[in-house]
Amino acid sequence: MTILDSNDPLFGKTAVVLGFARQGQALARWLPSVGAKVIVSDKRDFGALAEAILEFIDAPIQYALGGHPLSLLDEADILFLSGGVDPKIPLCVEARRRGIPLSNDAQLFLERCKAPIIGVTGSAGKTTTTTLIGEMCKAAQLPTHVGGNIGDVLLTKLTQVRPDHKVVMELSSFQLELMTRSPQIAVVTNVTPNHLDRHGTMENYLEAKAQIFLHQQPNDIAIFNLDDHGSYSLSERAHSRVAFFSTREMVSNGAFVAGSRLMVTGVSAPDGGAKIVCSREDIKLRGDHNLQNVLAACAAAGAAGVPVEAMRQVIKTFSGVPHRLEVVRVVGGVTYVNDSIATAPERVIAALRSFTEPIILLAGGRDKKLPWDELLMFVAQRVKHLITFGEFGEQIAAMARRFQMPSSTLKSVTYLATLDVAVKHAADIAQSGDVVLLSPGCTSYDAYQDFEERGEHFRMLVSALEERGSRR
Repeated sequence: MTILDSNDPLFGKTAVVLGFARQGQALARWLPSVGAKVIVSDKRDFGALAEAILEFIDAPIQYALGGHPLSLLDEADILFLSGGVDPKIPLCVEARRRGIPLSNDAQLFLERCKAPIIGVTGSAGKTTTTTLIGEMCKAAQLPTHVGGNIGDVLLTKLTQVRPDHKVVMELSSFQLELMTRSPQIAVVTNVTPNHLDRHGTMENYLEAKAQIFLHQQPNDIAIFNLDDHGSYSLSERAHSRVAFFSTREMVSNGAFVAGSRLMVTGVSAPDGGAKIVCSREDIKLRGDHNLQNVLAACAAAGAAGVPVEAMRQVIKTFSGVPHRLEVVRVVGGVTYVNDSIATAPERVIAALRSFTEPIILLAGGRDKKLPWDELLMFVAQRVKHLITFGEFGEQIAAMARRFQMPSSTLKSVTYLATLDVAVKHAADIAQSGDVVLLSPGCTSYDAYQDFEERGEHFRMLVSALEERGSRR
């Protein structure tokens, strides 16, 4: 029999959980353990949620399905939002008006975690950076927990975390916009236009990202990208110790490239000073953006006390995270690459810059109200064939044709309804030496649950392609 702690701040409180996906389900499991009464609300009906609800059949949970009625606030003491729930919906606005606080699983974890936390956010690169930091900590034989916006919802592992452990936590802007706590080490990989369909303006998006360091203590460390205007601009607001990483300039605290060598220095160098981590040729990941991710990881891991030997070991063996410039297969001399994570035009540009081979680009999905002109100008000068698909695909194709000039490398622009037919067409027109790159520039929500499901579908389609002789 579990004895609940009546001194817990949530003991006896009514917690309304909005959204019953991954984060909402983790909250529904954890909240009763501290004596909270749980009401789950989701816009979907019972039919859509039956499988998930059956897993909680014995849990003391009430459900309000098919919407978020204002009557939920009549007994609510606190609202917990899943990442997909916009805090501007009427229920949340009214909750704030009534003085009912809004929180989420990440906030709860930061409030209660006994171990130091390394938090990572950014418009791109945060999953790769988070994973690298976690692997570096593990290589240093440090008990390490990695999760947050990726992998495990760390709240469910709270009882396993000890003060001498390390926690590495990916944090999205959706999670951060509600935060009133910051991790002891905060990393901002970059900040470029993204999720403006949710945040409305770039200013709001920047403000959400800033929460990762705005609540730090003076002796904490905030790490920024000196090469990225958005990340660097936020550094002026930090009131903790500041470090940087850069591919272009030397820094006194953080990580940088000197010739062909990666260096850590100051707060990021164990025992201070400056230390060589490895050579640039040791990095297995493609692209300058991944060089930045490696530097960010070194700066954070070093600040957490990881020795350079452990950093070097991971860098030399780390081949990437699924759905991020992942080589799926080579068929008939054609390389198929899964970059389904690229849900913004800026990320597609980074992907294109990672290759020197002729590229057939697959782009499309659901629009996020982001600017496309810079990408499409780059596509016209770098891509061999553009194949668009999905809800926003026809508009992308129409915009791309405006940039297609006689001097362009872009030979054709084709819109097809689905990824299935897009992959088939790419296979039909590809020649030996080409790269077929799925780097959509859009979210997946027009046809898939998330970018992982889209990437898995791409893998399946490529795996089903028949081997054919090399083309000339």
